[in-house]
Amino acid sequence: MHLSDSELFDFLESKTEQYNNPSFIDSDPIRIPHQFSKKEDIEIAGFLTATIAWGQRKSIIKNAQRLLDLMDNAPHNFILNFSDKEFKPLQDFKHRTFQKIDLHYFLKALQHIYTNKGGLEAIFTSKDDIIKNKINHFRTVFFELEHPSRTQKHVSNPEKGASTKRLNMFLRWMVRNDNKGVDFGIWKSVQPSELYCPLDVHSGNVARKLGILSRKQNDWKAVDELSSKLKQFDPKDPIKYDFALFGLGVFEKF
Repeated sequence: MHLSDSELFDFLESKTEQYNNPSFIDSDPIRIPHQFSKKEDIEIAGFLTATIAWGQRKSIIKNAQRLLDLMDNAPHNFILNFSDKEFKPLQDFKHRTFQKIDLHYFLKALQHIYTNKGGLEAIFTSKDDIIKNKINHFRTVFFELEHPSRTQKHVSNPEKGASTKRLNMFLRWMVRNDNKGVDFGIWKSVQPSELYCPLDVHSGNVARKLGILSRKQNDWKAVDELSSKLKQFDPKDPIKYDFALFGLGVFEKF
C-alpha cells in the first residue's frame, strides 16, 4: 500500500478515531483494569494483565479475570497483606509459561514496590525521559529481591533487544490521557510524547504494509524505528496510532 505522508496521516487518524473509543474496551485486556477506580488497583490490575497478555485475547482476559478474582478483586489491598498463606488459593493459577513460581515472585515484588518504593509510578519517575532507561530501571528494582532466574523472562529486557510489547502497552494504558475513555492517563510523571509503540505481530505487519516500518524483526530496533515515524505524525501523542495499527491487524485482517 503506497500512500503519501498526508494520505497516510489521514488514514491513521481516521482508524485511530475508529478504534480509540469505549466500544473497544470489552474485547481488549484493558477491560480488566477498567473494573477499578482506585489508582493503585488500576496500576496493579493493569500490570498483571499486561504481564500475561500474549496468546489468544479471550484466554488473556479469562485468565486475568480469574487472577483478580483470586485476589478478591482488591489487588492493592491483597498485595499489601500478601503472605504465603494468602498465596494458597492462587497456587493453581497459570497462563501459558507464566506459572505459580512466577506469580509468587511477582506478588512479592509488587508488595516490596508498594511498601518500600512508593508504588509502580514512582519507579518509572525519573528525569531521564528515555523510556528504555525507565524500563531498565524498573527491571532492576523489580528483581531486587531473591528470585527464580526463570521469572526474569516475564519482564522483557530492551537491553537484550526485546520489543517489550507488554510493558509498553501497560505504559500506554497508564500515561495516555485524551479523554476518549480507553487509556487511563493516571500517571503524570511520564509524558505521552515519551512513549514507545507496543509492537506485536499484528501492528508490525500492518506497519510494514503501510511503509512506516522497514525492519523485519519485531525487536527494540523496530520499536524505535516505528515510534520515531509515528512521532512525525503527532509529536505530542504518537502512540495513539497503536489503536489504528492494532485495529487494522486484529479486526480488519489488513
